[in-house]
Amino acid sequence: MPEAPDPEGIDDEDSGPAPGGDILEAVLPAGVPGRLDRALADLLPQLSRARLRSLLETGAVTREGAVVADPSGRALPGAYRVRVPAPAPAVPAPQDIPLAILFEDACLVVVDKPAGMAVHPGPGVPDGTLVNALLHHCGASLSGVGGVARPGIVHRLDKDTSGVMVAAKTDAAHQGLAALFAAHDIERSYIALVRGAPGPPAGEIRTRIGRSAHDRMKMAVLKTGGREAVTHYRTERTFGPTAAPLAARVSCRLETGRTHQIRVHMASLGCPCLGDPVYGSGAPAAPVREALAGAGLTRQALHAAVLGFVHPVTGERLRFESPMPADMAALEMRLSDL
Repeated sequence: MPEAPDPEGIDDEDSGPAPGGDILEAVLPAGVPGRLDRALADLLPQLSRARLRSLLETGAVTREGAVVADPSGRALPGAYRVRVPAPAPAVPAPQDIPLAILFEDACLVVVDKPAGMAVHPGPGVPDGTLVNALLHHCGASLSGVGGVARPGIVHRLDKDTSGVMVAAKTDAAHQGLAALFAAHDIERSYIALVRGAPGPPAGEIRTRIGRSAHDRMKMAVLKTGGREAVTHYRTERTFGPTAAPLAARVSCRLETGRTHQIRVHMASLGCPCLGDPVYGSGAPAAPVREALAGAGLTRQALHAAVLGFVHPVTGERLRFESPMPADMAALEMRLSDL
């Protein structure tokens, strides 16, 4: 956490911003109701309310020259100055890893993540992640999320799931994206190549998903506990005999975003993603095994194909599509011959 700034000299006309930081000014008119942190967040949209609470509590905010430190205090009229320290260095190291950038502005970056790249460093994955790559790519354009120079990740894809992801470069964009995902106001569509074919061919899967009681490394559909998970699916194509398909291409639209949601839901229908080493219990038919081997697919056949949302800062509606990656396209081509 950044060191608490020294409140002395904040109103010195010659002091300027703290080294590597900024001083923001806002004039709060009379008659604004409610808490100070909320009122300042409305005037300073580049800072989230949570960030402002932290700055207030560390003595970085003054009103008419006097330090104010209570985020829940009443919003009083006057001239406020907020000293924002330079973002603390991120713990993961920046790494020069090529990225497929679909969109970027001062607030956001949208990437097409390849299969095999983890989103965050973690046990067994110390580096080489999307976060490491974004730290290098974005560099000084990261204004800091929660006071740390890091990209704001509000959703993630499994390491071996490919496709579209968005990350925030600013605190305000991070808060805005988090609100969109919390409200399920995001368009997310995936393509899965699955064993067999769902019955019925289209529908809604509404369950609760949580940690498996039998294997804590896996998620499972639960009768009680866990969190609600909703997936809308539609079979786009089947492969093999019409009466008993050997495989299918399924479009999945997420209403919620739980860990391994699509993989768990497809497996619950008896149609796990092809190549899934965790949820793909039972071997597919021999022709499908041959297709998998010939295509060289070594991961679950799941791809985040579409991501659409309203830009949390500009209000522009954005929508991004990613074509099926080469390994899944090769598998689909071989399945077409069944």
